Amino acid sequence: MLLRRPYEFRLILNELYHLGVMSLSIVLVTLLFTGMVIAVQTSYSLAAYGARIYVAKLVSMSIVLELGPVLTALMLAARVGAGITADIGSMNVTEQVDALRALGASPVKKLVVPRLVALLIMVPVLTILAITIGVLGGMVMAVTEIGQTVEFYLQQVWSTVLVSDIFRGLGKTPFFAMFIAVISCYNGLNATGGAEGVGRATRNTVVVTAICIFISNFFLAKLFIRL
Repeated sequence: MLLRRPYEFRLILNELYHLGVMSLSIVLVTLLFTGMVIAVQTSYSLAAYGARIYVAKLVSMSIVLELGPVLTALMLAARVGAGITADIGSMNVTEQVDALRALGASPVKKLVVPRLVALLIMVPVLTILAITIGVLGGMVMAVTEIGQTVEFYLQQVWSTVLVSDIFRGLGKTPFFAMFIAVISCYNGLNATGGAEGVGRATRNTVVVTAICIFISNFFLAKLFIRL
């Protein structure tokens, strides 16, 4: 279905904008303040051991490996997943999905595939941007609160984060993207009972997707550590 002609490039581009670009602000704000609060908290904890110089190492590794991918996926599950379910669910209860079938078009091809492709592209991209902003947020607090220089902070980051660490963090994002797309589209296509049913399906999407992200993150982390 994904590779079968015709390719819906226009629909995919539209979803890239609505699902990815429109989610940029909420993802970046979330990771910016996450990086800042990690730097503040760890600086006070490490101060008792005279180890404040390691703030950059803790901030960068925690964001690259875990918080960047997971928080990005959770923000997208809340905004994008709920939106997809609401859109497709509304079409389903108003019989627009049945109308597509009657016209000989595939609802999966028209509604599911463009969103799945868009999320597979945009979740890794947004994660990269979120990780960058999170590390920079930690740098702001390290400079203003601890008194470190920008050069020292960045040197600590470069010496700590390896290319393999970046791939370990980003390697989770395609799985998170698939969870968001498949669960939200499935709930939308199976929504019944009018507006109340659409609302119920939307809530289920957010809850189930978040649980899947947390559970899969654990097993993916263990898998990538062994690779």
